[in-house]
Amino acid sequence: MNQEIFINKAKTSGIIALDLLDYKPTTEIVELDIKDHLFMGMIVKEKEFKASIAEVDFSIYNEKAVGIICSTEAIIPPWAYMFLMEKLSLYAAYVDLNNSETILLDLWKRRLIYADLKHFKNQKVVVRANADHDPALYLLAAGLLKPLVKSLMYGEIGLPKVIFKT
Repeated sequence: MNQEIFINKAKTSGIIALDLLDYKPTTEIVELDIKDHLFMGMIVKEKEFKASIAEVDFSIYNEKAVGIICSTEAIIPPWAYMFLMEKLSLYAAYVDLNNSETILLDLWKRRLIYADLKHFKNQKVVVRANADHDPALYLLAAGLLKPLVKSLMYGEIGLPKVIFKT
């Protein structure tokens, strides 16, 4: 009987994978629309704005990332954002003047930048493909890995697209 031995070339290739999902933030991200605190939804009147903000239970933002948005074309003076930050800083883990999608990307990039990637030094690394990831994550990953790795690839271990080899 002829017995064939199958060799898993992916396992023997020495390629290790970096999965960007491992660095995705787990912090809940919410938006705070300041339109609801404006006079007629369009105008910042200091007294009314401060009174409206004073009624908010900011503890609902505890340990969350908060994106401050304004869904109207109102002109918001900088002091209003400062006033909101003073209230949110007691509870929120992160606050920015952006929508939730942008905040997710910013936090994800921050986690990648501060990640300990030393174990990829002098290795053959493939960054796993995922069509749902923002291309900015791949751009950042390539920049962070280039000075460390022996070769950088994109895709999957079994069929990677070579980006560079040293």
